[in-house]
Amino acid sequence: MADSTADLPSSDRSVEAIRRYYDALAEGEEDRLNKDVAGRVSFEIHRRFLRPYLSEGQRVLEIGAGPGRFTTVLAEHGARVVVTDISPVQLRLNEANVSAAGAEYAVEARHTLDIRDTTRFPDDAFDLVLAYGGPLSYAFDQEHQALAGLLRILKPDGVLVASVMSLWGSWRARLAGATQVAIRHGIDVADAVIRTGDLRHVPDATHVCHMFTWEQIVTLITECGGTVLAGSASNWASLEDPNVLADIERSPQRWERFLAYETVACASLGARDGGTHILVAARPRG
Repeated sequence: MADSTADLPSSDRSVEAIRRYYDALAEGEEDRLNKDVAGRVSFEIHRRFLRPYLSEGQRVLEIGAGPGRFTTVLAEHGARVVVTDISPVQLRLNEANVSAAGAEYAVEARHTLDIRDTTRFPDDAFDLVLAYGGPLSYAFDQEHQALAGLLRILKPDGVLVASVMSLWGSWRARLAGATQVAIRHGIDVADAVIRTGDLRHVPDATHVCHMFTWEQIVTLITECGGTVLAGSASNWASLEDPNVLADIERSPQRWERFLAYETVACASLGARDGGTHILVAARPRG
């Protein structure tokens, strides 16, 4: 069978590959922030980073909503949510999980959506745009177009809360895999990934994305007409010994104290490049 994406530009073929990846991943995406203690820490860091920007009655566009972990958080805070994802399979899982959680009342609509094209929505349509899970890392060569579109559909006092894959944090967390790239494909390929943050340089990569540094995200937001409000890594100390982390989790008092420390550490300027994802809050520049 011929490849139906063969005539598409490189970035479009990559986005189609991401759609297929998340369709095939299915329930696996639901497990990402729950399957182990490090994932549970990451979920909590994401939740705490988002919380200051939530208020009752907001209209929210959720991009890359996946199986609904944050759709239910938005519902708990009284939001009306337009749920979107590039993967139809993830949207079906979202509906099933959100309904099971008794939060379907908060969902205004569901759409398949490529983050590079938000033209279906008018200007000033949302109080908040939530783009967790790194959807901007799948815009590839069209990050400016994607981000400018997100800022356009926000109200003047609206807020974008997003995450992207982190270049240095991913290198830190997945050093064994990064080393294997150099061994299998040569140092030039490894250098290209570090230089550009683009995993499309790896010939046999099963999951491709564009990884960023904190400095690059600040520059991108500024160039697209936004102002950065806050930033954070998705994890810091929780990337260390999983056995130590599991022991901390068994004590509610120590666990809560650890989460408080981890939240402060991740938000510090020196740590923002150190997690697997970078979290950022921004608003349109008036």
